[in-house]
Amino acid sequence: MNIFKEREAIGTLLDKTVQIAEKYFSTKQLPPGRYINDLELKDLPVKGIGTIETLNLFYKNYAHQIADSNGPRYFGFVTGGTTPAALAGDWLVSTYDQNAFGSNDSIAPQLERQTIHFLKQLFELDNSYFGTFVTGATVSNFTNLAIARQWIGEQSQIDISNEGVFNLNFKVLSGTAHSSIFKSLSMLGIGRNSLQKIDTLENREAIDVDLLEMALKQINTPCIVIANAGTVNTVDFDDLVAIGELKKKYNFWLHVDAAFGGFAALSEKHAHYVKGINNADSITIDGHKWLNVPYDSAMQFSKHKKLQLKVFQNSAAYLGDPDVSPDYFHYTPENSRRFRALPAWFTLMAYGREGYAEIIERNCAMAKLLGDWIETSDKFTLLSPVRMNVVCFTLKRKEISFDDIKGYLARIREDGRVFFTPTLYKGVPAIRAAISNWQTQEKDIQITIEALKEID
Repeated sequence: MNIFKEREAIGTLLDKTVQIAEKYFSTKQLPPGRYINDLELKDLPVKGIGTIETLNLFYKNYAHQIADSNGPRYFGFVTGGTTPAALAGDWLVSTYDQNAFGSNDSIAPQLERQTIHFLKQLFELDNSYFGTFVTGATVSNFTNLAIARQWIGEQSQIDISNEGVFNLNFKVLSGTAHSSIFKSLSMLGIGRNSLQKIDTLENREAIDVDLLEMALKQINTPCIVIANAGTVNTVDFDDLVAIGELKKKYNFWLHVDAAFGGFAALSEKHAHYVKGINNADSITIDGHKWLNVPYDSAMQFSKHKKLQLKVFQNSAAYLGDPDVSPDYFHYTPENSRRFRALPAWFTLMAYGREGYAEIIERNCAMAKLLGDWIETSDKFTLLSPVRMNVVCFTLKRKEISFDDIKGYLARIREDGRVFFTPTLYKGVPAIRAAISNWQTQEKDIQITIEALKEID
């Protein structure tokens, strides 16, 4: 297949791609969750079949096996979706194929700066925060904790970026840390066991601030505190105002994991949950969750740009002087970077603050609707109040095992109307419904309720 001839026919190829995309959006017959057997692996063709035939092959053999995780009844993993504007932006990302690492030879890094500025306004973050796009909340947590690790070292005049972590020993304190925190601690050489769990308030996932202060007083050395702005099981929030007050008395780095809970700032009803977030030294917020932009996308924010430069600077001669360069490859784990800011810029420009506030409010209202029905059900037990967009519940039985939950969810998945994920809440095997898609409406909740009623 002559690749140059394909370039001449690019309009035809893109039209065919649009046809496949339009069929997906118009039919909506794909189940939100499914189980697919392992694919039988084939040999690489010696001679290519061309893009049109490849599109036909994909549509015939694979497109119908895609899960509709981009749809209105996919309630697993706090997954958002892709708004129409974000889709348009993402297609152009691949079209222009910019390496958004920095420099002034493309508008890409400048649009990233603009988009980060929009996002700071969206989340009501202080202008003192420096922000970048990364791949997801895991890498955002990793990036921010790497900066925190550098700060810890400098409290003892150790430059970890050059000398390593071998002479350093410190604690990380948190109440209900997300699994990505432990993964980040492992990758950073801090170690999973360095995290000291502080007990939470009764029947809550929010940290007990009095117990946190006792731990800080006992440690009496620089440490890292990881606060939650929206836990994955119940969307619980630590008291960021109270923890901020502790910073006046104790020397610690405050990292706030606000992967999706940061969007509470857009809701008059829920904005109080993130009051005090500007006390944080660093913040994680995800894009492919409630911003509803395509995978992969997240943001990291830090008030310590100079420390961030020390950690991530790239000293290759052809990349310029990191002391004077504004380029993003000096501030993130990646050198080469996808232009992932563009879908976010498109969707923020298209729908604005009001559009996103409507999505947040509607998702929360739909979660409340589902939670209210579960409370009256003789089949399920609501395990926690519905604070925002996640409903945590379980089967109403005397004894319940994780296998019971997985078996029930397998039957839900096979039914094809809705998709949930299993979880463990306060030792109880449970079901979690995370409503984060821009399309979810009351009719989707009614379909969900019917499925829950009918499937045993």
